[in-house]
Amino acid sequence: MYNQNELRKIVNKALVNLPLNTESERLIEPVKYILSIGGKRLRPVLALLSCNLFSDKIEDAVIPVTGLEIFHNFTLVHDDIMDRASVRRGFTTVHNKWNTNQAILSGDVMAFITNECFLQTPAALLPRIFRIFNKAAIEVCIGQQLDMDYERAVVVSHEEYLRMIELKTAALIAASVRIGALFGGADENSSDLLYEFGRNLGLAFQMQDDFLDTYGDSKVFGKISGGDIVASKKTFLYVKAMEIASAEQKKKLQLEYLADSANPESKIRSVTDIYDQLNIKSITSGLAEEYFRKALGFLEKVNVPSERKEELILMTGSLVGREK
Repeated sequence: MYNQNELRKIVNKALVNLPLNTESERLIEPVKYILSIGGKRLRPVLALLSCNLFSDKIEDAVIPVTGLEIFHNFTLVHDDIMDRASVRRGFTTVHNKWNTNQAILSGDVMAFITNECFLQTPAALLPRIFRIFNKAAIEVCIGQQLDMDYERAVVVSHEEYLRMIELKTAALIAASVRIGALFGGADENSSDLLYEFGRNLGLAFQMQDDFLDTYGDSKVFGKISGGDIVASKKTFLYVKAMEIASAEQKKKLQLEYLADSANPESKIRSVTDIYDQLNIKSITSGLAEEYFRKALGFLEKVNVPSERKEELILMTGSLVGREK
């Protein structure tokens, strides 16, 4: 049995040792940069922990699930361009450190490096594993498109927002857990249960991410506090506030949130004041906790000895209990 720290080291070693084509260092430098600036390695570590539920042999899974981390970082490079973000994990974003065209191209090559990782899957498993990944990758793109669509929408419902984050964030986490389970030899029922575990964990994780952008410690979180508010990004906090606000509060929130502000600190303070009046902090953290409990409920049903689940439970708790 491995613990999450051991698995994170295994993934980091695999990332460092990737046989990248360095004919153009300019193309590869941003790839090395984004992969080197931290991150929890959440998706590959969850995949390996899932594999480890059923088997102590994880070797065949290591390189393919490392592809999940490369793909995730590819999406971050492009998301940061779309969001005009200046900071990622406390470091300058790729498009700011180089330029937008370089970030697009270096992001593109990461998608193909991901495929090379998956092609190291044993032949008997490859078609199924790759289809699961490919389906999730398409869902991530659909989720990102919905996210962009909602930026222009006047009203976004609670249900629409949850579906968007299910696609953009939860789908890849759920697929990672299912992929790991299949590498470990899980049966169909167990892989389905673990998919639902990962889906609910992904929803909890994104809810917490939205929460932390407004209420988290930027030094711990690795992003500028209130960045979503400054960017007028429709997070769960905003969507829920608009759903339950009085007519007067709704009008004020729309004016404050959707306007370009010459004073970001004032905008963050005004919006947060409205959130506090509506108890949005408690509502958001409560819903994250609800999804977390659902995730653990699915994990509990997986038919393996309870001691094999301990590390996965520990990691799940640490994710939803991130610095508040």
